[in-house]
Amino acid sequence: MALPTSYMTGNFTKIPQYFETIMNAQAPDKFTVKFLKDLGFTSSTDIQFINVLKMLGFLDDSGAPLDLYYQLFDQSNAKKVIAQQIKQAYSDLFTLNTKSQNMPAEELKGKFKQLTGGQKSDSTIRQMVSTFTNLCTYADWSESSDNTPLQGQKQTENLSKDDPSVSPAQSPYENRLKTFDLNYDIHIHLPATRDQAVYDALFASLAKHIPLK
Repeated sequence: MALPTSYMTGNFTKIPQYFETIMNAQAPDKFTVKFLKDLGFTSSTDIQFINVLKMLGFLDDSGAPLDLYYQLFDQSNAKKVIAQQIKQAYSDLFTLNTKSQNMPAEELKGKFKQLTGGQKSDSTIRQMVSTFTNLCTYADWSESSDNTPLQGQKQTENLSKDDPSVSPAQSPYENRLKTFDLNYDIHIHLPATRDQAVYDALFASLAKHIPLK
């Protein structure tokens, strides 16, 4: 198990600004240091964000935008895409805790130390955690709402259009149950007797309590 080796050493709170600027700029052929500086980010710490974009799968190793990069231009869904890529890049962390984006910083430091095998200094761990938490803060972690009816609901709705006897809230199986004809077979073991009165009384009782149609 491991963690991404790309992280920022400062300017963590500028992560939203990086993304917002990229979303409103024309996509480059190559996302270079010059391109980032042309966007107004000129410090050495700003430049580290290029490696973060590569780590998240928005750029290839040469800096060329990948398909996911262009999805950032759909700003209605961009933050969900970022959340998806964070989960993928930090998959080992999310294996330990599926809600890692909600973990407090101190708990994250422990997980990061575990996943790096205790090979990173405390200052490096803090920088890695700060990169992760600021990415997570910007991303949208809300689950997409699915208003698609279930298979059984679709079947009921379609059936109700053709058969007015089936209401939308009624299962087609429930409707079929109402049309079943139930038949009962009654087996009677008669006592061994030569007294005809006993049989007459039994059949009279049957006729009274189970009337035949």
